[in-house]
Amino acid sequence: MSVEIPNEKIAALTGSASVVFRETIQSLWSGYGLIAKVDLVASSGDLTPAVVKYVSPPANQDHKYGWQGNVSHRRKLSSYQNEFLWYQNVAAACAAGCRVPKLIAGQQDSPNWLFVLEDLDHAGFPIRLGSVCDRELESCLSWLAHFHASFLYDSENDSAFSKVPEAQQLWPTGTYWHLETRPDEFDAMPDGPLKKAAHRIDQTLQGARFRTLVHGDAKLANFCFSQDGQVAAVDFQYVGGGCGMQDLAYFVSSCFDENECERREGEILERYFQLLKQAVKTNGGSVAWEAWDALEAEWRTMYVFAWADFYRFLTGWSPGHWKVHAYSQRMAALACDHLEG
Repeated sequence: MSVEIPNEKIAALTGSASVVFRETIQSLWSGYGLIAKVDLVASSGDLTPAVVKYVSPPANQDHKYGWQGNVSHRRKLSSYQNEFLWYQNVAAACAAGCRVPKLIAGQQDSPNWLFVLEDLDHAGFPIRLGSVCDRELESCLSWLAHFHASFLYDSENDSAFSKVPEAQQLWPTGTYWHLETRPDEFDAMPDGPLKKAAHRIDQTLQGARFRTLVHGDAKLANFCFSQDGQVAAVDFQYVGGGCGMQDLAYFVSSCFDENECERREGEILERYFQLLKQAVKTNGGSVAWEAWDALEAEWRTMYVFAWADFYRFLTGWSPGHWKVHAYSQRMAALACDHLEG
């Protein structure tokens, strides 16, 4: 059965005289609802463009790779609640350098969620890209650096998210591939060194001294670009605690093939840490500036573990995926070697 956005409910939540449907942007994963563009019509006749994300879980799941089931269903419901808390209580704490859509109105009516969000196309970010040039790569690295700096804390010296305590309402561990939430995919992994090391890799990432919020699905498709190359990000279902390298490794994997990942690894890491250093200096959460060297050293080490962790997920979830390539295999082998060393 097709899903339709609840116009009357949207009008009531936003104080609009009416709501005019413009177009469907996309269906949600596994048929859990849709994202659409609308106009909010004021009693004066003025129009406010908005994006509606309406979650209405189906009676029968239909997963692209066959991973439907109770575990998958519960994880999806938890992710939408997580996103709801993000927009309601945390998103406004983002620094100016990590633009996100503003929440106009929202409602949870379990098992449904309704988000009425700023239309980023109308706000000046209408471009979606399938590949990046250096200008857009720089913008995305800058966005990630500012995002990670906005919520950064030192677990040895600070309580979690002391600058933005509302962030503790979100998933303790972000990303959609987190090992604890993917038991079926772990069972489907082939036996070998990576499967044997999977829990220790996860523990290494979770045990990082320097923690932040990670976007959790920071692929290129979730970035919206302006004509001059500036960027905003969407889709915060999987935001939660983590190490910034988890977002960086995943973002790079979404942009480049194995040869480019290999060739540009040093350059990308160097530029990310330059941008992060600038962002930490101006908006570094509760991390003392004196701790920068320790932060950079730890997170550079974590890059290999972050890549190996995502690759672990892929080998169980979709072993034929295009990201299952020689570079990913090399990074996983390095992570295993580090644990054995």
